[in-house]
Amino acid sequence: MPWYRQTHWQIIIGLIAGLIYGIIASLNGWAKFTTDWITPFGVIFINLLKLIAVPLVLGSLITGVASLADVRKLGRIGGKTLAIYIGTTALAIAIGLVLANILQPGKAVPTEVRDGLMATYSENVSARLEDAKSVEERGPLQLLVDMVPDNILSAGADNRNMLQIVFFAIFFGIGLLQVPEKRAKPLLDFFHGLTDVTIRLVDLIMMIAPLGVFALIADTINKVSDGDLGKLASLLGALGVYCFTVVLGLALHTLGVYPLILRLFTKMSFVKFFKGIGKAQLVAFSTSSSGATLPVSIECCEEKLGVSEEVSSFVLPLGATINMDGTALYQGVATVFIAQAVGMDLSLADQLNVLLLAVMASIGTAAVPGAGVIMLIIILESVHIPSAGIALILGVDRILDMLRTITNVTGDCMTATVIASSEGQLREVHPREGEDKIKWEG
Repeated sequence: MPWYRQTHWQIIIGLIAGLIYGIIASLNGWAKFTTDWITPFGVIFINLLKLIAVPLVLGSLITGVASLADVRKLGRIGGKTLAIYIGTTALAIAIGLVLANILQPGKAVPTEVRDGLMATYSENVSARLEDAKSVEERGPLQLLVDMVPDNILSAGADNRNMLQIVFFAIFFGIGLLQVPEKRAKPLLDFFHGLTDVTIRLVDLIMMIAPLGVFALIADTINKVSDGDLGKLASLLGALGVYCFTVVLGLALHTLGVYPLILRLFTKMSFVKFFKGIGKAQLVAFSTSSSGATLPVSIECCEEKLGVSEEVSSFVLPLGATINMDGTALYQGVATVFIAQAVGMDLSLADQLNVLLLAVMASIGTAAVPGAGVIMLIIILESVHIPSAGIALILGVDRILDMLRTITNVTGDCMTATVIASSEGQLREVHPREGEDKIKWEG
C-alpha cells in the first residue's frame, strides 16, 4: 500500500495542514470563519468516537471478564493491572515534582505577565472553582459511591460516568461466570457481536480522521490565540519554561519509563511498540481524550502488537478510565509552578501530599479534555496554594493536554502489552502483512 494511503500518514498530513491553516487564520483574522466552517468537523469526529465509547467498553469488558473463566484469573490480571497503573502514575508525579524543583519554572514568570494572565482568565477560573468546590465537599468514600450507578441507562447517557460503566461491565461479567455456560452463551454472543461491530465502526470513523484532526488543530490554535497570533507567541514565551518542564517530564516518562518496563517484562522492542500504537497516539493528540481514543487503542494493540482480545478488552477500558500518568505528571509540575509564581515554598511534606493526592485524583479524573484542571484545583487547595493561580496555566493548558493524553494512552497500551506477555497471550504479528503467527509468548 502506498504511504499516502496509510491512515497514520493521512492523519499526520491533516495535523500539519491544520497547524499551517491555524497560523494563517490567526494572521488574517479568520477566527469566525474557522469557528463556523472548520471547527464543526472536529466536533463531529470527536462525537463519533465518543458515540461508540460506551458500547465498546460494555461489550469488551463484559466479554473480557467472562472469558477469564474464573474469578481467580480475573483477580490475578486485575491485580497486576492496577499495580502497574498506580506504580507508573506515582513515578510520573515524582518525575514532575523533581523537574519542577530543579528547573523552577515559576520563578521565570515576570510579575506583570503573571498579573495579566490572572486578569485575562479570571472568569474561567471562577467557573472551575465552582466545579472543584462541589468535588472537594465530597466525603472520603464518595469515589466508591460514585463508582456504583443506581441506573445503568442514565450512567450510559454521559461519557463522564465511564467509571460507572466499567464497574457495571465487570460486575455483569462476574455474574455471567456464575451461571451455566448454556444460559450465558446467548448473552456472550450478543456482547461479542457488539464489540466486533463497534471495532468495525472504528474503521469507518477513521476514514474521516484526517479531516477531523485538521479541524481540531485549527480550532485549538484559534482558541489559544483568540485571533491574534502575537497573543499565542507571548503566552508561550511567558510560560516557556513551564511548558518545557511539562514536555520534558512527559518525554522522559513516555520515552524512558515505558520502554524500560517493556524491556524488563516483555520481548517486544520499543521500536515495534511505538510503531504499532502510532495511530492511537495521533488520535490522542488531536482529541485530548483517552476515552475517545479507546477504540483506536484496542485496534492497535490487537492488530499491531498482538495483544489478545481477552487482555485488551479488560486492561484498556480500565486504563482509559483510571490510568492518567500524563495528567498526574502535569498536576505535579503545575502545583510547584504556581506556588513558585506566587512566592510560596512547598515543603517535602507538602510535595508528598501532592503525590498522594494526584495518584488518587488520577483514578477519578474523567477521560475527557480539561478534566485534570478541576482535580488540580483540589490539589492546590490541599497545600494552601491560591487556586486562582490556575489562571497562569489556562492559556497553554489545551496544548499541553494534547501532549499528556499521548502519555496516558501510551501507558494504557504498554500495560496491556506487559499483562498479555505475563499471561502468555502476546502473539507475534507478521511485520509486513499484519497477520498473526501461531506462536505465543509464555
